[in-house]
Amino acid sequence: MIHVNAFSEVARRVNRSMHGDNESYYKVPNNREEAAQYLLLYELSLPFGLDLNNQINVDKSESRVTITLQNISSAEMIAFSKRAEKWLQDNTPKPMHTIGVSPTLMFSKLGFRQADSMLKGNIIALILISLVLMFALRNFKLGLLSIIPNVTPVFIGFGFWAMYKAQINTGMVIVFGMTLGIIVDDTVHFMSKFLRARRELGYDAKQAVIYAFETVGKALVTTTIVLLAGFAVLSTSSFALNSYMARITVIIILSALIIDFILLPSLLILISKKDKVISETPVKELEPQMQLDK
Repeated sequence: MIHVNAFSEVARRVNRSMHGDNESYYKVPNNREEAAQYLLLYELSLPFGLDLNNQINVDKSESRVTITLQNISSAEMIAFSKRAEKWLQDNTPKPMHTIGVSPTLMFSKLGFRQADSMLKGNIIALILISLVLMFALRNFKLGLLSIIPNVTPVFIGFGFWAMYKAQINTGMVIVFGMTLGIIVDDTVHFMSKFLRARRELGYDAKQAVIYAFETVGKALVTTTIVLLAGFAVLSTSSFALNSYMARITVIIILSALIIDFILLPSLLILISKKDKVISETPVKELEPQMQLDK
């Protein structure tokens, strides 16, 4: 806490001044009529354009207490507000009970509410994406497997951010939902080429992985570089909401590419060991035989 400003401070100073600057009168007047007269005198002495409307409401029934704090996290801000409200409830009459308000407190609560909503929404999105992939790829195992490369980059991104900054603002809450489409796109491209090599070309798991690298590897690298360049420029912004969001997005997108090139192929080979290859002989080797039959 840096500073506290309330009208009671004005009332104490006026009361002291009206009694010859006697320090024993540095307190709020005990008499309501006397306090009202001092308030009227003080308001009449203020220059034109200055009044007490920022501290007292129009009908003089409520006053504001302004507390200036150091830079603290959203959780600490919410905890401080709850302690202040609890103190009012325990030490003041019921008409004085109120809640704390400020833009900082508003954004702190908004961030937690957004995080909770985004977490629930992203979990539902991942489940739906997995179900769609099961039907699109016609493979139950790959549908479940897609959850790992889709979620891991986000964990890595926020893990690195916890070591680097350990602070999440409102803009960073939307990162998971924003990057999920990019991550899923990379995973779907790699898996679809892998399955094509397995089903249509008759390759084994290792050959199918190589085929996927040859067909979509360059495209995934290119799109990732373009996205990284764009978000890297945005990360230089002096506006913290934009810069923090861009920095963690860069980490997540880069992590997604690395996972799709290292972890995903290993998982595909691992789960394909027990699967039977549809055709042991590649299509290219069958073409001469088909021609001979004709």
